[in-house]
Amino acid sequence: MNNLRFQVVEEAFKKRAVEVKTPNERPSQYFGKYVFNKQKMFRYLPSDIYEKMIDVIDNGARLDRSIADAVADGMKRWAMEMGVTHYTHWFQPLTEGTAEKHDAFVEHDGKGGMIETFSGKLLVQQEPDASSFPNGGIRNTFEARGYSAWDPTSPVFIIDDTLCIPTIFIAYTGEALDYKAPLLRALHAVDKAATEVCRFFYDDVQKVQVNLGWEQEYFLVDEGLYSARPDLLMTGRTLMGHESAKNQQMDDHYFGTIPDRVQAFMKDLEIQALELAIPVKTRHNEVAPNQFELAPIFEECNLAVDHNMLLMSLMKKVARNHGFRVLLHEKPFNGINGSGKHNNWSLSANNGVLLHAPGKTPEENLRFVTFIVETLMAVYKHNGLLKASIMSATNAHRLGGNEAPPAIISSFLGTQLTELLDHIEQSENNELFNLKGKQGMEIDIPQIPDLIVDNTDRNRTSPFAFTGNRFEFRAPGSTANCASAMISLNAAMAEALESFKERVNKKIADGDNKVSAILDVLRDDIKTCKPIRFDGNGYSDEWVKEAARRGLDVEKSCPVIFERYLDDSSVKMFESTKVMNRKELEARNEVKWEMFVKTVQIEARVLGDLAMNHIIPVATHYQSKLIKNVQGMKDVFTAEKATRLSTRNMKLIEEIAERTEKIEQFTEELTDARKVANRIEDIHERAIAYHDTVEPHMEAIRYEVDKLELIVEDGLWTLPKYRELLFIR
Repeated sequence: MNNLRFQVVEEAFKKRAVEVKTPNERPSQYFGKYVFNKQKMFRYLPSDIYEKMIDVIDNGARLDRSIADAVADGMKRWAMEMGVTHYTHWFQPLTEGTAEKHDAFVEHDGKGGMIETFSGKLLVQQEPDASSFPNGGIRNTFEARGYSAWDPTSPVFIIDDTLCIPTIFIAYTGEALDYKAPLLRALHAVDKAATEVCRFFYDDVQKVQVNLGWEQEYFLVDEGLYSARPDLLMTGRTLMGHESAKNQQMDDHYFGTIPDRVQAFMKDLEIQALELAIPVKTRHNEVAPNQFELAPIFEECNLAVDHNMLLMSLMKKVARNHGFRVLLHEKPFNGINGSGKHNNWSLSANNGVLLHAPGKTPEENLRFVTFIVETLMAVYKHNGLLKASIMSATNAHRLGGNEAPPAIISSFLGTQLTELLDHIEQSENNELFNLKGKQGMEIDIPQIPDLIVDNTDRNRTSPFAFTGNRFEFRAPGSTANCASAMISLNAAMAEALESFKERVNKKIADGDNKVSAILDVLRDDIKTCKPIRFDGNGYSDEWVKEAARRGLDVEKSCPVIFERYLDDSSVKMFESTKVMNRKELEARNEVKWEMFVKTVQIEARVLGDLAMNHIIPVATHYQSKLIKNVQGMKDVFTAEKATRLSTRNMKLIEEIAERTEKIEQFTEELTDARKVANRIEDIHERAIAYHDTVEPHMEAIRYEVDKLELIVEDGLWTLPKYRELLFIR
């Protein structure tokens, strides 16, 4: 058998782990080696400039452009000592990726030569054009000017020979064309609102920070096998393929021993990540075969988003050095777990208090309940918007499947916190309360110490679960920019806190004492947001009906879900918090619908090509072999015996004929459906058409192809199968 598939499979199984060169220092010694952090600022900047930069970074002071030249000079000296020759403004357009245009540190010296130079003007602002990025109509072709502007709160870093400067990206008219600009606005809004609410409880709070800890799930596939699958190569997922007899049903991959080749990749990735100050901490096998997870220590939200975007780029580069390809698609393989990016989110005040954590005094517990309830209010009021913030053509395949949460936003709190909120709701007095701390659990094994049990369990089916001192937003997909979910969540939280503050102040102005005013408002909000609380099985059909009865958003169509961005309540919330205006929201929805159409369009074209040019030729070739076998039997045996002995082959011949006929029919219908959808001018309606009329044909084709895979001779099948793709040797 000289099938290319067998050759690449054989090569994949011969691969050995690449030796990783480990630095001689401990991780703490090379952490941030390629980052212009505070330590390097202190060394390379004049002391007065350093103090001003620290004020900008730590306290949110406005950046004084007059210091830009001194900062740029210090950056350039450090970068050139590190072998850097170029710089770039590194930004995050609406493509779920990052963008960069490199320029050299060179200018004419006026004497016929060149000098290395880098000015404050080039550091602070550039005009990268970048007019071909999605913009939703904000930028006309003949109005292509766009600006990138330095974000000093996210340190510059070095990749290879290039100094990368994190920036926002905006249109000539001021609208955001990226994820970072509205994220920074949302973080500012929640800082302002949360700080004011904190002053009900603490006099010394000047700033509230949003913390984010993402958990990045991903698959690894051997590069040769990846290249032999055109669907993986062009869409990031397998558009066809029957499940392997053994996949994840034995639960033996989860937390199992990491394969040597994967361990080498992880080690290399961690070293390079730590050198870029990405504080990676956790690594392990995930549930599905070839699925893994990486997670860092919590960071400030804006920095965490930048680090996740940088890490995804780094993962792809490092994987190829080890003969792998990283699959970040939410559902690269049918029938097994997909990949998410759980966003662990919390708020902390500058006095060291974690606002979503219980306190030690009744007053601190009142603060804890306040921030829990107002978070629930934000999620309840904008549950449809939060679903829209994590929805995509790719994540739609994952949500509700296996371990992923369902596409209905609800929140799990755990028994103790649920009982506390119920008690406050039903109580008629305004007395403060205490919370139980973590409890000990005795285990009847003398050598094992008592376990400390958390106040909450975990509900794996909850999209937005409380986990002790933070909320875990489990719905974002593995390819997504975390900023999408964080923009909506933080803006909604800012709105909820602002409303809470105004209502409490009104009651105080009317003569209530502070504690009574807070408890009265909390009692109202607990009743209002009760529908968002759900501790049961989110996968059940009963929950879908119950969620609809509660008034939660149960829509499943991706293009329709995007409409939630333009709900009156969403527009009002974004505009009141100054995160985005209606024009920006309308433009982003145009982009989302366009990206959905293009994603499905590419998948449909690839699937049609594979069906007609791979699957049907292979199936009919095998069918011809079977026909020759049947004809040969008639030459060797009696007619009666030949008929009896060829019964199985005749059934296969008929089945192949029927299934290939259906594939041809469905592929033609798929093409026709695409043509009809493409003639629809309105991008919103076109996206709905692709969802409603194109995608169903793809599922029908896949079903027939997967059935053929089970009966066609293995040696003839050209595409690597799941049993080969999913197990690294």
